[in-house]
Amino acid sequence: MIPWQLIDSAPVPGSDRELRLYRRGGEFSIRVAGCELMNSRMHGSEEALAEHACERFAGPGAPRVLLGGLGMGYTAMAALRMLGPDARLVVAELVPKVVAWNRNQLASLAGNPLADPRVTVREADVCQVIMEEKRAWDAILLDVDNGPDGLTSRENDRLYGVTGLTAAFCALRPGGLLAVWSGAAAPAFTRRLRQTGFSVDEVTVRARGVRGGRHIIWLARRAADKH
Repeated sequence: MIPWQLIDSAPVPGSDRELRLYRRGGEFSIRVAGCELMNSRMHGSEEALAEHACERFAGPGAPRVLLGGLGMGYTAMAALRMLGPDARLVVAELVPKVVAWNRNQLASLAGNPLADPRVTVREADVCQVIMEEKRAWDAILLDVDNGPDGLTSRENDRLYGVTGLTAAFCALRPGGLLAVWSGAAAPAFTRRLRQTGFSVDEVTVRARGVRGGRHIIWLARRAADKH
């Protein structure tokens, strides 16, 4: 069997951990503290995050979508396939090297979504981007740190806690959708979403589309304003 080769590493801001990029032949893996966060052979659930969200949010002809967490680019490309030519996708990625990897070593995996003119990259904490504007987004997609029970940084608690969910609620336009990916179920997170004012659907998806481990996607909608 071909051994894994360490290609590069990157510190995680706000944490004493680092992301490590590995390659084995044509397969890539990103890991932290020995745990695999993502693998280029298993991205069905990451694509499903964008597909389920873009099917459900009721945006105008030029929707504005925020994606927190770039990963290997699969969620971004899936969103671009679903969105029209006038859409705008802002990708917020905390680790600058992840952006660099997606422009270089990983670019061809998902079809180089960062080259799409509809995409703007923010090398920033998605929490910061969410808090900058109110009623600004038709959809917010979060694929950050393996979900609400994160691996890489305790700072993600402020994204998935009541404060972060309230900020996301305010950042969405009426009728807008918050979609969250997780490696595992988290009943307490479902309760927090509802307590914040979202109506919530929970979808189970497979890591490889129809095979592999089961992952969770929350689809949380902000109610439309009544006229």
